[in-house]
Amino acid sequence: MPPPADIVKVAIQWPGAFPKLMEIDQKKPLSAIIKEVCDGWSIPNHSSYALQYADGSNFYITEKNRNEIKNGAILRLTISPAQNAQQLHEKIQSSSMDIKIDALKDLASCSRDITFAQEFINLNGIFLLTQMVESGTEKYQKLQKIMKPCFGDMLSFTLTAFVELMDHNIVSWDTFSVAFIKKIAGFVNKSAIEVSTLQRSLAILESMVLNSHDLYLKVAQEITIGQLIPHLQGTDQEIQTYTIAVINALFLKAPDERRQEMGNILAQKQLRLIILTHVIRAQRAINNEMAHQLYVLQVLTFNLLEDRVLTRMDPQDQAQRDIIFELRRIAFDAETEPNSSSGSIEKRKSMYTRDYKKLGFINHVNPAMDFTQTPPGMLALDNMLYFAKHHQDAYIRIVLENSSREDKHECPFGRSSIELTKMLCDILKVGELPSETCNEFHPMFFTHDRSFEEFFCICIQLLNKTWKEMRATSEDFNKVMQVVREQTMRALTTKPSSLDQFKSKLQNLSYTEILKIRQSERMNQEDFQSRPILELKEKIQPEIIELVKQQRLNRLVEGTCFRKLNARRRQDKFWYCRLSPNHKVLHYGDLEENPQGEVPHDSLQDKMPVADIKSLVTGKDCPHMKEKGALKQNKELLELAFSVLSDSNGHLNFIAPDKHEYCIWTDGLNVLLGHDMQSELTRSDLDTLLSMEIKLRLLDLENVQIPDAPPPVPKEPSNYDFVYDAN
Repeated sequence: MPPPADIVKVAIQWPGAFPKLMEIDQKKPLSAIIKEVCDGWSIPNHSSYALQYADGSNFYITEKNRNEIKNGAILRLTISPAQNAQQLHEKIQSSSMDIKIDALKDLASCSRDITFAQEFINLNGIFLLTQMVESGTEKYQKLQKIMKPCFGDMLSFTLTAFVELMDHNIVSWDTFSVAFIKKIAGFVNKSAIEVSTLQRSLAILESMVLNSHDLYLKVAQEITIGQLIPHLQGTDQEIQTYTIAVINALFLKAPDERRQEMGNILAQKQLRLIILTHVIRAQRAINNEMAHQLYVLQVLTFNLLEDRVLTRMDPQDQAQRDIIFELRRIAFDAETEPNSSSGSIEKRKSMYTRDYKKLGFINHVNPAMDFTQTPPGMLALDNMLYFAKHHQDAYIRIVLENSSREDKHECPFGRSSIELTKMLCDILKVGELPSETCNEFHPMFFTHDRSFEEFFCICIQLLNKTWKEMRATSEDFNKVMQVVREQTMRALTTKPSSLDQFKSKLQNLSYTEILKIRQSERMNQEDFQSRPILELKEKIQPEIIELVKQQRLNRLVEGTCFRKLNARRRQDKFWYCRLSPNHKVLHYGDLEENPQGEVPHDSLQDKMPVADIKSLVTGKDCPHMKEKGALKQNKELLELAFSVLSDSNGHLNFIAPDKHEYCIWTDGLNVLLGHDMQSELTRSDLDTLLSMEIKLRLLDLENVQIPDAPPPVPKEPSNYDFVYDAN
């Protein structure tokens, strides 16, 4: 008799019959199990049938995934993937519009399953769908006028099925014709078209651009930014998200020589202002996917600065040297130049050297040499010139203010600008590719056409203000830069909606305030080193660890919604996992959308007993990171991936929504397995709670000096001939 671990108890449905309860022996061939089920209902030709999950997902049971069947699962007997694919392949070519539409609807649903998808693709199904799209409009011109809703449904289901089939990465995107691309682009360019058709068309164009260089070139010829902009001016956030995704894809895949041109086109079309008006400041919440696309656009826009960041100044280039002359002219209003006699040349050199020193350049004789380091390269000089021209009063004030100070207290404008530009590029990750999972965009960068330069102008004035507040000298330069970085990062964390609001946030983050914040944080995280405190900490630490463990388990009981990432982020698929209140079972199941609250246990069909969990693996050791080559190369996803492996060779694969949830779940699962919690969050929580608990216990000893060592034990008495007399 097979061991209990190899037996799964399930219910199997068949139309018109009572469900059959049976035990599946996982050691038996799947074909033998299907034959047994068919024989029980006297159904002939068992090879034409298969088992499917009855939860509406249309996922087939195969030899590869049969180990994922859980006790209590509800399955149904249905026709095999090959038979189903053959029937739908024939029906979508029917002359009856009703049969055709019903078949396309079923095809769109079934194509989510890779087993069915493979069978349909083997029948040259992708080619059939593309032919229907290419010839469909002309063939059904009259029908579109008479039965417009039917035509819209047919086209929508056709494109949905195509998208689902292509999601499995079985067919290369390079196989599609120019006619098909033109047709899809035509749907996007139409002013009036079904929303669902427009969504699918935008998704297809994005996938084409991201997955094929040749298709990028063809799509770029068919779609212009001007044709996409009207879709951003509507009220449908999903359409807006798809549209920005296409723009990002075109931006990301543009050759280096065309990327700057692409940025210029975006500026000319006032894309920033349209997004600010119709997306960011629209009266509705921005969902995670839209936030991600705005973040990607922000990163790609800032990456246009990379060329200047990596460009060294040529000291022999007169045009570049003229920028430095212009900075000097604006600062000191040098309208008259000394004459060109030999005596005046020396005088002029001496005057220039003096002025360049006042401007804060490191090299007073030839300041061009200050801009030969990359990063920040020529971008620093660009920022200085922008500040001098667009904020002239502030520029002159800073230069003259510092030139009147003692040398050691002078805040060098030139050196400060170079280091500040380098720091801002680091903060905004200029030159780095956008993350697959990040959605941290800053609305204020969409409020100005020259947002980086304006950002610099605000921060250079902050630097000068902080320098004065710190009464800094040249030896304190790096300390000042560290404070300015902290001020900038803290202000950015509040997500100001405009540059003016960012400036206001900085006003409340003076050097004095930063010192208070640092002191408060230091007090909260202080590591008391005296022996009595260390002994107290050692005594109460087990109690704090148990508290953190309980919090982790409570969070697992609440559960978390996880995203199923694929090649196209826009088609979000979710699944939910939570721990049972008795901490014995993990309940999980697929969801149609991201839930607003907790998902009840009884709505989650699948479960994994905690007792069956063999181990927890993270990062590149996870099965889903090994299987998907594209994901394997993504550092952000690797850092958020973890898997639970069970004794029955099954596994649950997770990609956490963020680093915090990753720490919560890996900690909680380690607790269930009897292992130590090892996450950064645990260390942080332990430090915070230990520090807080120690301070609470020491409240009664406030202003009492705690000795570093216990008092000495007194010497023994010379004799013990004494007694306590109570009288």
